[in-house]
Amino acid sequence: EKAKLLRSQPAQIVEPKGLLYVQQREFAVTTPKDGSVSILGSDDATTCHIVVLRHTGSGATCLTHCDGSDTEAEVSLIMSSVKSFSNSSGCGRLEVHLVGGFNDDRQLSQKLTNQLLRAFDLQPEDVHLVTFCVTELNDREEQDIHFPIIYGIAVNVKTAEIFPATFPEKGPDEDLRSAHVLTGAPLTNIYDANTEQLRIGPYFWGPFPHVDFWLEQDDAQILQNLSTSPLAEPPHFVSHIRSTLTFLKEHPFPSRSLFPDRKPRIYKKNEEGLWEQVCSDKI
Repeated sequence: EKAKLLRSQPAQIVEPKGLLYVQQREFAVTTPKDGSVSILGSDDATTCHIVVLRHTGSGATCLTHCDGSDTEAEVSLIMSSVKSFSNSSGCGRLEVHLVGGFNDDRQLSQKLTNQLLRAFDLQPEDVHLVTFCVTELNDREEQDIHFPIIYGIAVNVKTAEIFPATFPEKGPDEDLRSAHVLTGAPLTNIYDANTEQLRIGPYFWGPFPHVDFWLEQDDAQILQNLSTSPLAEPPHFVSHIRSTLTFLKEHPFPSRSLFPDRKPRIYKKNEEGLWEQVCSDKI
């Protein structure tokens, strides 16, 4: 019933003000007390799942975008991140919302759904499954081709409302963060709710293999080879991958060009509610 209700809502366009956008293999956790961030969100999930874990007592809310790379470790990580904000409240319970995936040919969505259910089931704490809108419950068919119904969601950390969403702005440092994922990064926490700072990096990788070869390929080749579900990707998938590959080509050694002082790039929300970079020496 909950999945049906969620699927029936049109995707809302979420503007950057007060938003913390979470990319694949990233997570962020905050509480209703946060003066900078009121919405956590992620989209462009085809076979990936977006997970929201919330403690009803403290209101601590975590959103992550999982791709099945190391599901058990990722679930432990988000569990401990939410619990770190929930110790004092005593009352309340942990609730989880799973959204994403579809009936894809390779059954990657189904596999990820099973991994997530198992990983939450293995947790010593009780976790209550509140929203389950994944795989076959998030699938639509058009001329024998399957697509997800919902590609992205947002959660309002003040009200706990969850809704289908799209995000015109996915920054800051969109290419840098995507490059981190494309080079095989583990799940990474990008936000410090205590200081209300978004922290990116420092990330390190070596020259991306065959980057020139990939950049020479046409759109169809990139889609076919660099997507888990070529037929169901959103229209901007290829341009996003090209942009990330170009970034990797320009920064084969981020330790030299991006993080020479080995410090993260730090952003805070300004008066307008938009991310603004702050100098690390001011912290």
